[in-house]
Amino acid sequence: MTALLLVVSGLFGLVVGSFLNVVIARVPEGESLWPRSACPNCHARIQARDNIPLLSWILLRARCRNCGCPISWRYPAVEALTAAAFVGVAAWLGWSWALPAYFYLTAVALALTVIDWRVRRLPNSIVLPSYPILAALLALASFGQGDWFALARAGIGGVALVAFYTAVCVIAPRGMGLGDAKLSGVLGMALAWLGWGPFALGALAPFALGAAFGIATMVTRRSGRGTTIPFGPWMCAGAAIGCVLGLPAWAYYLQVVGL
Repeated sequence: MTALLLVVSGLFGLVVGSFLNVVIARVPEGESLWPRSACPNCHARIQARDNIPLLSWILLRARCRNCGCPISWRYPAVEALTAAAFVGVAAWLGWSWALPAYFYLTAVALALTVIDWRVRRLPNSIVLPSYPILAALLALASFGQGDWFALARAGIGGVALVAFYTAVCVIAPRGMGLGDAKLSGVLGMALAWLGWGPFALGALAPFALGAAFGIATMVTRRSGRGTTIPFGPWMCAGAAIGCVLGLPAWAYYLQVVGL
């Protein structure tokens, strides 16, 4: 059953990754997600046979069937990364009521990571709808597991992280944007639903990751003091660390302090 879950999760991830490519390409430009995708060079609609995740890109040799224009490697990379991430989430949670919530969070985090890295922006059209959708999925998980305190904890965590990030935006407006503050509530909900350990680690890890990356780029002279670094990707990466390592880290901390 576990092997079946991993296989299904990987295939589902490929399909979701294909859709995320559309989101990544169109949402920052304010374009509709419909109709069907087209070649950016010749504008020919991409047929179903040429829209199979990963496989079509390989069979077409990374070129448009109609005009021969190269197809960016980003498309199969997003599909493969989404599939791998979904397999990882399934391996982490197993057969759980929480699986849909963290699949959704993973998809949103991957899309926002690529978009923020490309255009230095976290679109409201992705972030804001994530609040009610994730809340509903976490409510479903709480219902299935009979743990309504987890849902209350998620609400507290979301509000707390938004308040913290908003305060940082006010104190240091050049260091962080309101888009980061809006995203923080979504991540705070998902982290706190798991427990206070994941919440604490997931809240702190982005700052450590961002600082390490900033120092590394300055040392290698790939950036200067005035270079802006998107923080959204580090928020998502830090949340992933908090989700996976938060509970064992929290248990270790309580053991060390003797609680």
